[in-house]
Amino acid sequence: MNCILCNTKLLEPIHNEKPHRFYDCHCCGSIVRSTDTFPNDSIEIERYESHNNDVNDPRYQKFVSPITQAVQTDFDAQNSLGLDFGAGTGPVITKVLKDIGYHLNLYDPFFHPDTSVLNQNYDYIVCCEVIEHFHQPLKEFQLLKELLKPHGKLYCMTDIFRNQIAFENWYYKNDPTHVIFYTEKSLQWIQNKVGFNHLAIEKRLIVFS
Repeated sequence: MNCILCNTKLLEPIHNEKPHRFYDCHCCGSIVRSTDTFPNDSIEIERYESHNNDVNDPRYQKFVSPITQAVQTDFDAQNSLGLDFGAGTGPVITKVLKDIGYHLNLYDPFFHPDTSVLNQNYDYIVCCEVIEHFHQPLKEFQLLKELLKPHGKLYCMTDIFRNQIAFENWYYKNDPTHVIFYTEKSLQWIQNKVGFNHLAIEKRLIVFS
C-alpha cells in the first residue's frame, strides 16, 4: 500500500497483530494503518457514540483547555469566528468558548453534517482528537487551510508518536478508528506541503498558522 498522507510506497509493517497492522513512512514520517483494516462509517459512528463526552464535565473541559486557552490568547471573542471541525457528539470546545462570548460554527460528517459552514472563512479552526481519524489527511489539511482567513490559525490536539514510545504497547494504536499517527517530521511535511507559514508543537497541541 501507499502512505495515505504523501502517497509513498510502504514496505514491511512495523506492527502486525490482528486486527491492527501499521506501516511507517520513511518519506513523510507518518505511521499509518493498513487501508484494508480501515473502519467503515457504521463502525466509526458506533465508536464515537460510545464516547461519554459530556460538555459540562469539568474533566472534559480541562482536557481541551490547551485549545480553548490558546484561542483566548490569540483571538478576541467579539471580532473573530471559529469552526469546530470534527465536533463529534460532544462539542465541548464550542461550549466552553461560546459561554465566554466566542462565536463558532460546527461541522462533523456524521453528527453536524451541514456543509454550508464550509462555504465561509474562519479566523481559527479547532480539531480536537480529529486528525488521527482522517482517511485522506492531505485532502483534509488542504481544505482546512482553504477555510482559514489569511492570518488564521488551525489548532489540533492528538497524541504525537515519538521515538521513546514503544509502539507495540502504545494505547493510542488500539482504537480502530485511528488510522494515522503523526510525528514531528510528518507535521513539518504537512506544513511545507500545504503551505502553512508556521508550525508550533507543545505536547499534544499543534498549531498551524
